[in-house]
Amino acid sequence: MDAQEWIQLSALQHYAYCPRQFALIHIEQVWADNFFTAHGNLLHERVDSYESEQRGNTRYERSVAVLSQQLRIRGKLDLLEIEGKSSTQYFPVEYKRGKPKREDWDKIQLCAQALCLEEMRETSIEKGALWYWQVRKREPVLFDERLRAVTCNAIEGAHALLATGKTPMPTDKAKRCSACSLVDLCEPAAFRRDRSGAYVDTIFLELRESESNEN
Repeated sequence: MDAQEWIQLSALQHYAYCPRQFALIHIEQVWADNFFTAHGNLLHERVDSYESEQRGNTRYERSVAVLSQQLRIRGKLDLLEIEGKSSTQYFPVEYKRGKPKREDWDKIQLCAQALCLEEMRETSIEKGALWYWQVRKREPVLFDERLRAVTCNAIEGAHALLATGKTPMPTDKAKRCSACSLVDLCEPAAFRRDRSGAYVDTIFLELRESESNEN
């Protein structure tokens, strides 16, 4: 893989959820839909079908293409609210199925959108929101230093993984695997049971150490 390859904003959510899932999709180019992904696709199709509009002092732009040359990430925003004229404020909104999560997976994708906008518009964005289908309401997201650091780490990690061109072992989070559309292709349980690879690595390590001592 080219180390300079660009990463889609949506792929950052894959990486944050599970680096192996990210690699299966973006390195090995495999994909499988399940109920959750199909429902998510339908939700985004509905969002994308709406036209831009003006309500009072706020402009609502949909399917907005953004990128960051510095971070080598790009993609589309579901919704961008642009408020004000002399002092413009940008408010990105990402639509998700399900309900709010304790982890940062979705927040990382949204924060990356804000980083793109900040670079493109030479501005500063303090917050955005995630809209969840299951609860039918917005969850505000503050782009504080912690989330920005976590997001940048995810971006760096995703680029580094792409550069290796290798698919890592499954996560040890079995519950997370059960909700993944790639679980049948990934076969995490089989990898967890199969310790032969680690055993072989241990043998070769011992041989190398033995040869080193003899020399």
